[in-house]
Amino acid sequence: MTQQDNKVLACVDLSPYAEHVADYAAWAAERMAAPLEFLHVIDRHPALQGSQDHSGAIGANAEETLLKNLSEQDAARTRAEREQARSFLQGLRERALATGASPVDTRQRHGDLAETLSEQQDGVRLFVLGRRGASASTTQRDLGRHVEWTVRSLQRPILAVTDRFKAPERVLIAFDGSAITRKGVEMVAASPLFKGLPVHVLMSGKPSGDGPKQIEWARQTLEQAGFGVVADIEPGDPETVIGHAIQKMGVDLLVMGAYTHSPLRKLFMGSKTTELLRAARVPTLLLR
Repeated sequence: MTQQDNKVLACVDLSPYAEHVADYAAWAAERMAAPLEFLHVIDRHPALQGSQDHSGAIGANAEETLLKNLSEQDAARTRAEREQARSFLQGLRERALATGASPVDTRQRHGDLAETLSEQQDGVRLFVLGRRGASASTTQRDLGRHVEWTVRSLQRPILAVTDRFKAPERVLIAFDGSAITRKGVEMVAASPLFKGLPVHVLMSGKPSGDGPKQIEWARQTLEQAGFGVVADIEPGDPETVIGHAIQKMGVDLLVMGAYTHSPLRKLFMGSKTTELLRAARVPTLLLR
């Protein structure tokens, strides 16, 4: 794998939350000795402006003139957005370089966010994006809609970050013995992203007959990789159990599977994943 195929890709919008995405992305890139790229996607289908009423535009050349005016306005808007974003991205780049991340690049694309990220993923080791974005100040959603759609579109690990940066010091793996969470344990064991951090492996939900065997496998896999590990089985609702464990143990990074087997997967990622992500309120590494 070349360095170009090993990058951390941070997706940012022009909101204050982008600085937190930048800080977590720089932290991850530095720990993994990976190149970092900031990507800003300009929506190719912006919301129509309601300030202009063209219903009365009639006449021989009215339609042609209207289309020309709208096209010119769209081109001017795009140029202004690109210039604003260019300056904003440069600021994030300098912020990341100051923390020790290197190399750091920036890029802009025109298109749909989920589609654009899906097209980029072959060269990406880790995606980083905010749990909320520019619309957070005008909505009551604690989980941005873009997170749900983007997670469903990608096949790479995604770090969904919170509203403020804190270098992670304690990791919790939400483990259920499934293939995806076993893969997560192996990833944590092998990745320099987690080296030196204590890890808690927690199995919750309905009791399973092979639960003790599964949790022991996870503990041994991590201990053999040099991690300090606590492994527990605590039956109960995963959202409640994991949320309580995060608070009790001071966890600041959750690792969990992004389940997409819900019958409503075309609308959003698995409902249990969404519930856990909302309950966690800490940066969450979603596994695919």
